Amino acid sequence: MRPLVATVDLAALRHNYQLAKQCAPGRKAFAVVKANAYGHGAAAAVECLRDLADGFAVASLEEAEQVRLVDASARLLLLEGCFEPSEYVAAAELGLDVAVQGQAQLDALLAAVIERPLNLWLKLDSGMHRLGFSVDALRRAHARLQSAPQVAELNLMSHFACADERGHPLNEAQLDEFAGLLDLAFDHRSFANSAAVLTMPAAHMDWLRPGIMLYGATPFAELSAEALGLKPVMTLTASIIAIREVPAGDSVGYGAGWVARRPSRIATVSCGYADGYPRTVPPGTCVAIRGQRLPLAGRVSMDMLAVDITDLPQAVLGDAVELWGNEIPIDELAQACGTIGYELLTKVTQRVPRRYING
Repeated sequence: MRPLVATVDLAALRHNYQLAKQCAPGRKAFAVVKANAYGHGAAAAVECLRDLADGFAVASLEEAEQVRLVDASARLLLLEGCFEPSEYVAAAELGLDVAVQGQAQLDALLAAVIERPLNLWLKLDSGMHRLGFSVDALRRAHARLQSAPQVAELNLMSHFACADERGHPLNEAQLDEFAGLLDLAFDHRSFANSAAVLTMPAAHMDWLRPGIMLYGATPFAELSAEALGLKPVMTLTASIIAIREVPAGDSVGYGAGWVARRPSRIATVSCGYADGYPRTVPPGTCVAIRGQRLPLAGRVSMDMLAVDITDLPQAVLGDAVELWGNEIPIDELAQACGTIGYELLTKVTQRVPRRYING
């Protein structure tokens, strides 16, 4: 078997969910498990949290069906609502909470004949301008839904554009838009994503929606996951599969862009961009071998990468190589690549086996 594995620490996942709840005592929280639980495996994440989480949230009906295979009764929110009118029938059969984020969805819902009413979440576009009703349109939608037979609960939700930028003026403006609807009767309200859960108590409504924080990555550029009390959930580990002695002046890898400045010892490692490790890593990016940080040598290939192990003479074939995890924080790697931890985690491909520990 190719020596590459993504180890998922389920105890860390539980810790991070509990931290979200501790940030907002008395509130409930949907654990966001969309995109295969941010690359960690939705089935395992739901099984891990099923006795702890107040509910789960996904992006599509297909993802909801996967959750239902593990937990038939959990509260389960469809964050983007139904994409086709026929999906309301399936949503009712699955017992989903459903977002309603625009006029077309509202009209399709009111025309649907479903076996049981749904818990609905009217989505307010409070300033992100991605999905949701304007304030006036939401008021009209609220009036139409109050006595509709398709409705069990009528709830309100919105989403921050800049919660990861503390003090951004749009955060306060969005909260004001949301507060402007306090005169309407709703059963529950939800606004806080991970960043707002961690730093914006004013956004802690009835339900939280923690996502990236569950998986031990930070939503902030200037606050590390460790500083926030989060524990890394995924560790991506490969192995040294070859070692070369490279004379000074010789190059390594595609494009011959890396040239040895001294007689060098180069390890070939069993991970590449087809596994989800970013090809865009800048020179000097490090991995960890035997607890020591060592720099990459040359470009990341599809299935392999090279590491300069000259300063670790005891390294041998078969040594474990941490690409990210406890020693190489994923957010550090993401920032070096000009991206965010969310992208790296969700891009770990299916050919990388997941191994679950502390379940």
